[in-house]
Amino acid sequence: MATVELRDIVTEADRAAALTVQRGQGQEEFVASVQASFDDAVAYPEACARYWGVYDGPEIVGFAMISDGIPEDVLEADLTLVGPYFLWRLLIDERHQRRGYGTATLDAVVAYVRSRGGRTLLTSAHLGEGGPQPFYLRYGFVLTGRIVEEEPVLELDLAGR
Repeated sequence: MATVELRDIVTEADRAAALTVQRGQGQEEFVASVQASFDDAVAYPEACARYWGVYDGPEIVGFAMISDGIPEDVLEADLTLVGPYFLWRLLIDERHQRRGYGTATLDAVVAYVRSRGGRTLLTSAHLGEGGPQPFYLRYGFVLTGRIVEEEPVLELDLAGR
């Protein structure tokens, strides 16, 4: 079983390392690049982005970004936001996929959200051949029936996990 550590991206060196994380062929329609994730975090400050490099020892194996505790009044004012804790991006480098790093990263994100008092973690996943929705469903997320930006929203009850 893979183990990972979430490391905050603080320095330019951290950022450069994160930018080496690449999607696999054909995954472009399902997950944005790390650079696009950084751009989205700046473009949507109300989403309270927090992002990490995902490491296995000294080696970066992925990238994760969440909405980290969006205040209730902001959620009520902007119905396009999903939260307060929303898994915005999860990207395991193409060289490290199918080795358990995605599950280990979700485990680490769940532990973080729990440490912040979160009771649920939400995400969304585009439907389609090769998409990540089956991965999230296997992990324990359930479809909510809500659609945001043309993607079904999934919810993980942290009390049940």
